[in-house]
Amino acid sequence: MKMQKLGRTKAHRRALLRHLVTQLLRHERIETTEAKARAMRPLVDKMITLGKRGDLHARRQAAAFLTDEDVLKRLFDEIAPRYADRRGGYTRLLKLGPRRGDAAPMGIVELV
Repeated sequence: MKMQKLGRTKAHRRALLRHLVTQLLRHERIETTEAKARAMRPLVDKMITLGKRGDLHARRQAAAFLTDEDVLKRLFDEIAPRYADRRGGYTRLLKLGPRRGDAAPMGIVELV
C-alpha cells in the first residue's frame, strides 16, 4: 500500500496518524485536511478489524498503535461490536470548503 508522505518525516507522519486515529475513535467524527483523512482511513479500518477479532493478540496490536487506553477499551467494547456484520468501509469522508488560512481542502471523517 502506498502511503502519502504529507510533507513529514516517517516518525512525524506515524505520530500524526496515530493521534488522528485515536481522536477519531474517541469522538467518532473529526475535521482535518482531505489528504490526512485519506491517509488515515485504512488505519482506522485496520483498528476496527482488530477490534472485531477481539482476541488478546489483536488487543495488544491495537494498544501498540493507539495512544490512549480508554480509547482502546472503547474500541473493543463499543465500536467494534457495532460493525460485527459489516465487511469493511467503516469511515465516511465528507468534503468541506477550503480552509480560510491557506485554502487547504478540508473534510470531515466520521464513523459510518
